[in-house]
Amino acid sequence: MLERVSFSGQHLELSRIVSHHTDVESALKLYFSPSSPDYVVRFADYVASEVGNELLDRLDEHERWTIFSILSAVEAAFRIDYLQRNYKKKKDPLSRELRALHKRKGSRASLEDDIFDAWKKRTSVPGRLIEDLKGAFKYRHWLAHGRYWEPKLGRRYDYDGVYILAKTVFSSFPLEGAELH
Repeated sequence: MLERVSFSGQHLELSRIVSHHTDVESALKLYFSPSSPDYVVRFADYVASEVGNELLDRLDEHERWTIFSILSAVEAAFRIDYLQRNYKKKKDPLSRELRALHKRKGSRASLEDDIFDAWKKRTSVPGRLIEDLKGAFKYRHWLAHGRYWEPKLGRRYDYDGVYILAKTVFSSFPLEGAELH
């Protein structure tokens, strides 16, 4: 028999990620503005364009970390759902498919190749939405594994697009056991 996963309860809600993103973005903009108390000392040797470029670099990096957090929250929601459907022995077609998957792979099931494909196969959730998720997770893998290669993603991922994708997922998928909105 496969062991149960103990849930930590530390997964992030999308609203908390968004609040954190907004707060850090505002703080960066203030820090890099002439009204910041540290501005004169911190940027004494800079010209204005250098300050602006450094701010843009910081904001870009912050955006990547936020996207990573959003996609991690999406993954947590799907993995909690996957496990809850197994533990509760639900009888709908998706839950049956996920239980069979759990018997074969346990908690090591692939999110993109196994869990997303089960959703595509056994629910009426639009296949395009699942393909969009798979693409976003390719971007997340690139972020998580050091960004040392040129990714072939087919599109650019930004905070607004990934946030909208996550909101759409949370409103379209009947996920079990995870309150992540």
